[in-house]
Amino acid sequence: MWRGRRGLLRPSGCGVEELRCRRREREAGTREDGVMAVALRKARREQQLVSKRLLRDEATEEAEGGRVVVILGEAQIQEFLRLAQRGIEEKERERALVSLRRGLQHPETQQTFIRLEGSIRTLVGLLTSNQALLQLEAARCLHELSHSEQSAVAEACLPATSYLLTYLSGHSSDFIELCLYTLGNLIVESEAVRRQLLPQGIVPALAACIQSPHLTVLEALGYALSQLLQAKEAPEKIIPLVLGSTLPQHILQLLQPGPKLNLGVAVEFAWCLHYIICSQVNNALLITQGALTTLGLLLLDLAAAVQRTEDAGLELLVCPVVRCLSNLLTEAAAETVGGPMHLQDERVLAALFILLQFFLHKQPSLLPEGLWLLNNLTANSPSFCTSLISLDLIEPLLHLLSVSNVVSVLVLTVLCNVAEKGPAYCQHLWPGLLLPTLLDTLALSDTEVVGQSVELLQLLFLYQPGAAQAFLQQSGLQALQRHEEVAQLQDRVHALQQTALHG
Repeated sequence: MWRGRRGLLRPSGCGVEELRCRRREREAGTREDGVMAVALRKARREQQLVSKRLLRDEATEEAEGGRVVVILGEAQIQEFLRLAQRGIEEKERERALVSLRRGLQHPETQQTFIRLEGSIRTLVGLLTSNQALLQLEAARCLHELSHSEQSAVAEACLPATSYLLTYLSGHSSDFIELCLYTLGNLIVESEAVRRQLLPQGIVPALAACIQSPHLTVLEALGYALSQLLQAKEAPEKIIPLVLGSTLPQHILQLLQPGPKLNLGVAVEFAWCLHYIICSQVNNALLITQGALTTLGLLLLDLAAAVQRTEDAGLELLVCPVVRCLSNLLTEAAAETVGGPMHLQDERVLAALFILLQFFLHKQPSLLPEGLWLLNNLTANSPSFCTSLISLDLIEPLLHLLSVSNVVSVLVLTVLCNVAEKGPAYCQHLWPGLLLPTLLDTLALSDTEVVGQSVELLQLLFLYQPGAAQAFLQQSGLQALQRHEEVAQLQDRVHALQQTALHG
């Protein structure tokens, strides 16, 4: 995994092996920092994705008179529950539950409801009745409660969880979908709910449900599973159970590119896979199950798709796929299964650069994700570095330096990966566009960009005879001296002078 790395240029005694050793140490160190970076990105994403989802039938809402929500008092709630339990006609009982459900859309009614003794017990009784319409409306009432922002409301629904799990093996896809979204909402709200669901068998229930032929069910399942996988206790208590089930194999099947791939379903399960990988519980298992190959093929498919369509939803899938690949490539097992992704290097790089262009024009905030993957591909792979040169991708890479400082650091890190491979690679980098580019980056005020530029220069000076002299002749020394605030910069300048004298 990557981070912005500052070059540690030492006076004249720095040899090739020492430099390689230092870079390996930094690469090893970046795995831990990369996990922290993933955690930070995950935390930011949780503000958007660990949010509850509300499943409502728009046609039904309109038929019932729009979305006007009436706050219900205790007496009204008790009357609706009484009618739902003991009404003479089934239609009367159903209407009572519909009215209750609409009232439960208001937070104040939800609080009143859970305070009433026996209210949840009555609702659970209706959920387990043998009348399908009453079951459905009772489930809808529970779903409204599950959407509450108050954890006390979610915990009040605990008596219903075992039944919701049981109904996942039912025959009605609509009812299963409703149960899954309700469970997903409850999972994200309360650790008490998760503590109860695990021994009740939520993981086996989800593993059985994932074989459903209904896309709406699969999408709802992906949502519920992703909420479960993001729990703070997931790495210790949940993900080992998931990895021990058939869920990972089925997830990978659902991510297989082809005509059956559904964007909504794939997005949900790609994020599920991302959370599993970030836990680092057993990524070697995922690799042996073909995760790298599946994700690599999906990357190629997505690159082809962004060329065919203007669909703005594709980045929702590209982002987790790129993250999954980037993280898996840091695993030792990735090097023991026949090479990254079992794919031709040139195909992978071509696809990645298509996606980088897509990000640049449609979603610039995702550029670092793609460059992070490119860094992990090239860090320990001469063949990927060779493909980067043979496909003439160095120049497009340099054009990204103007996007932002974060992007600049990543681009320079990739170039360091290439230069580190030795003299033959440096010959293709220097001087070309790289010399004026480095002069520009050294003129920036960002210390990380400057530091990474200096590291790249050191590699070039080691491997490319005459590079130091050419650089100094182009006022490179003056560019460095403008950054006196950079720590140990004078040592770097001195080292550059020594390298030029002995070059």
